[in-house]
Amino acid sequence: MKETIVKLLTILVFLPQILFCQTEKKETLYFAQFNIENLFDAVDDPAIDDAEFLPESEKFWTEGKVNVKLNNLAKVINFMNNGRGPDVLAIEEVENFNMMKRLCYAFKDREYIPAHRESKDARGIDVGLLYDRKVFEIEDLKTIEVVLPTRYPTRDILHVTLKHKTSGEIIHFYVNHWPSRRGGKEKSDVNREAAAKYLRIELNDLFEKEPNANVILLGDFNDEPRDKSVTRMLKADDFSCGEEHETNSLLNLAYKKAENEEGSYLYAKNWDMIDQIIISSALNDGKKLEYECDSYEVVKPKFMIIESGSRAGGALPTYMGSKYIGGYSDHFPVGARFYFKTEKN
Repeated sequence: MKETIVKLLTILVFLPQILFCQTEKKETLYFAQFNIENLFDAVDDPAIDDAEFLPESEKFWTEGKVNVKLNNLAKVINFMNNGRGPDVLAIEEVENFNMMKRLCYAFKDREYIPAHRESKDARGIDVGLLYDRKVFEIEDLKTIEVVLPTRYPTRDILHVTLKHKTSGEIIHFYVNHWPSRRGGKEKSDVNREAAAKYLRIELNDLFEKEPNANVILLGDFNDEPRDKSVTRMLKADDFSCGEEHETNSLLNLAYKKAENEEGSYLYAKNWDMIDQIIISSALNDGKKLEYECDSYEVVKPKFMIIESGSRAGGALPTYMGSKYIGGYSDHFPVGARFYFKTEKN
């Protein structure tokens, strides 16, 4: 009799959890952003200024060092998502499509496919996207040309449309590497504001055609979440999970981390949150595809952290000045988790 009562009580305690599991199941996805810092091959390309990364350069950039760099990047990428790697990864500072393919070859458990287009950047450093073809298939690939006030050539914004194979959901990924702060932040602000303007025009057009589109902006914005280019030009701002938002508004997942003085890039002993993930409100509306609240993170594996010196705590780069260190990147990656709400029949 006593044993029967104990069993009954156990069932009553766990009944709500059992019922919940029967009605809702989460399929999670992990999307990440990583400035991989100068992933060049060791071959001269006359069309770009790649002289800094050649065997005869001061840095003595050789095929052996290229392989070390690829293996190091793969180690960091594999570390993400609890050792499973991201389902989709945006990258910046890759020289060409061939180097993206070589990076994909470094993975065994992921079947990454590269999405890339050459841009007009003078140094030839482009943006790209890796997606696991077991999880997604590509629907479309476009670029947004960014014309600066100075007309100096810069990176395009890459627009990759992917279809989730299980749910059929369409997700628009925009990969950004906005102009640097070279010459000083205030002087160069107009360049990043120009990038924000061109992206915002593209988004307005998308939202007009596809109300409540699933949009994810990733990249090295070279500005922080509170800067004018992001808040006023792009119109991406802070948010709290569970709150209602205007249709097609942009929500910056990195905002709170920046407010807490966390960052992805250490510069002059200060942390900058220039690597960001920004989502459309459709991904936080309580419907099918959802951002997992507070899952946005700066990924800092111990093996990637500088232990001492003026840059202690920062990311271990490939070079410090012209001295070869054999590290990973000067940026830490960032990532966030998403999930699909599904009913169990």
